[in-house]
Amino acid sequence: MTRPYVLLSASVSIDGHLDTRPGEDRLMLSNKADFDRVDSVRAGVDAILVGAGTLRADNPRLLVNSAQRRADRLASGQPEYPLKVTVTATGDLDPDWKFWHHGGDKLVLAAGDAATSKARANLGDLATVHTIPTEAVWPAALDALGAVFGINRLMVEGGGTVHTQLLSAGLADELQLVVAPLLVGQPDAVRMLGPATYPGGPAARLRLLETRQIDDVVLLRYAPKDTSTEPR
Repeated sequence: MTRPYVLLSASVSIDGHLDTRPGEDRLMLSNKADFDRVDSVRAGVDAILVGAGTLRADNPRLLVNSAQRRADRLASGQPEYPLKVTVTATGDLDPDWKFWHHGGDKLVLAAGDAATSKARANLGDLATVHTIPTEAVWPAALDALGAVFGINRLMVEGGGTVHTQLLSAGLADELQLVVAPLLVGQPDAVRMLGPATYPGGPAARLRLLETRQIDDVVLLRYAPKDTSTEPR
């Protein structure tokens, strides 16, 4: 079964945080030039996935903002916007979130019948709701995206729980990590990755694909499936 190429995208502080502690104003880690880079990456994928926890915390729209990039997508026979996807184990999704009311089509992958029923009741015609098994949720989600919805390239924009689960399961093909010149320092701040058993263990070194300075941030691109225990 064909799964999409999975690209994880995140911005972190030097000390590894996605944000400050829960409840505070969202921390802007990136800069204007990098936001434009992210917009370009979004324009080049078939779907953008974000966890339900991030929808609750940040209420993002997740759009391709450039009119030219949207026009280029249409000219190439693609939808104006990539498909927007979230995965839920409960179906507890708020119909007022911006995610549902901006951009193109939306898809909910709901784990099990109960989550499916609740998601459909909450969202009505705001999104397509597709049932996946409650076991091995992420492999099932990727299988559905590839085989049922024809997604070849998937961008994952968080949050930390989703990134942790995909990396620990060995399901990510690329990690695009932007490091911002900030030190959060709060012990309860939102971290990029949580505790997990990652493929190869603590000594596994991911292959570095690219480094690039973008004004005051640095982009690091890694291939998580290509690891070694020897320094490169």
